[in-house]
Amino acid sequence: MKRDLSLDAMRNRKEPFDILIVGGGATGLGTAFDAIVRGYSVALIEQDDFAKGTSSRSTKLVHGGVRYLKQGNVSLVREALRERGRLMKNAPHLVRELGFVVPIYRWFDGPFYGIGMKVYDALAGKLGMGKSSWLNREETIEALPTVAQKGLRGGVRYFDGQFDDARLVMSLARSAARRGACLANYVRCESLVKEDGKVVGVQARDCENGEEFMVRARVVVNATGIFADELRTNDEASSKEMVTVSQGVHLVLPREFLPGEHALMVPKTEDGRVLFAVPWKDVVLVGTTDTPREEPLLEPRPLAEELEFILSHTEKHLGRRLKPEEVRSVYAGLRPLVKKPGSGGDTSKLSRSHVILVSESGLLTVTGGKWTTYRQMAEDVVDRIGTLEGWEERPCGTTDLMLDAGEEDFEVKRFVREEMARTVEDVLARRTRRLVIDAQAARDSAEEVARAMAEELGRDEQWIAEQVKDFHQLAKNWLLE
Repeated sequence: MKRDLSLDAMRNRKEPFDILIVGGGATGLGTAFDAIVRGYSVALIEQDDFAKGTSSRSTKLVHGGVRYLKQGNVSLVREALRERGRLMKNAPHLVRELGFVVPIYRWFDGPFYGIGMKVYDALAGKLGMGKSSWLNREETIEALPTVAQKGLRGGVRYFDGQFDDARLVMSLARSAARRGACLANYVRCESLVKEDGKVVGVQARDCENGEEFMVRARVVVNATGIFADELRTNDEASSKEMVTVSQGVHLVLPREFLPGEHALMVPKTEDGRVLFAVPWKDVVLVGTTDTPREEPLLEPRPLAEELEFILSHTEKHLGRRLKPEEVRSVYAGLRPLVKKPGSGGDTSKLSRSHVILVSESGLLTVTGGKWTTYRQMAEDVVDRIGTLEGWEERPCGTTDLMLDAGEEDFEVKRFVREEMARTVEDVLARRTRRLVIDAQAARDSAEEVARAMAEELGRDEQWIAEQVKDFHQLAKNWLLE
């Protein structure tokens, strides 16, 4: 992946690309990968870094969604479980099976959740993982050594997938680029270009040097997630908002809070929310919240009530008081959800299914959905494009196609040379996950990383100082105040 080469290809291409994608998260890069595998010419631009937003701020789970089953959304759960199984096969370097335990404190919850998990197993079909089972009290404690034991009767164990979200986005990017897709981060779509009322490309700006250029395409895809309405308004000033955002917050704790090899899942807290405590790498992720927010932000921050919710429930369900200094980092992400009339402000009840919308000018917008179903979303987008444009049918080729594993040696200069890392944040937040795992340690290593990057990028001392300052400010927001 060479940013300069991709930009040159975009600027100098004589013919329009078949498909131009705006947005470099899971959905956008998944679509780029699907389209390039089918043999279409593809370009993709991202205004910040790949996976800067929602796609790097998840609970790190590839799952069907147990709570959606409870809501009766069987079709979404079935689709997600199918995609979970495919992703396990297609990206074994980043996805693994993980056992989850639901602790049972009331006798009637055992049969209820036990039957529910059997349904969950059945919906996965041939792509299922380990079978769910009942655990007695001793087995539950063995699986979750720090679980609150007062009144504990036993537990229900089931299996789901776990992954590294930002690294999977990079795997998608490498896989698409290796097959010829032109991808570039830090390139903003300034406006849509139209001819005779039809979108034929975008006016783009290189955010590093300010240079503007046009990228022409037969079809433009809006895959900008929480910012989808911004590009839709650029297309049609009168378009109604279709996206609402919901914030999810996680605390990152030392591994001693959950030293076993299983994750804790509380399907219903007092206020109806789901709580996860998940071992990931050498830390534990605890969350998440589902809080409506008024506007999309690139760098959302947790609300005081969200932190209080997680802190109090961590103490309740893991059986020990959490000291603020024990929190390694705090991160927030915004989910793009499709508005539903009459839903009010409760985003937890909004569907996680995706929506594809085509405007009169031909701009195709895809939004909603969930991380696990990104591949299916991409397939649906490219299928829709082929139908709308009347192109010769080309079947999807990503169902059983391995993603590029790349090298996971975490060497700073390699991230600059091969994965388009342009800032210290790119390296510490997404190419490595140091900011997620330990915000203070990441903050302390900022200057070392900046100097290594400067040597590779040909930057000066002023750039190093600015990068360190910017990252220190960012990392401060990831620390529990």
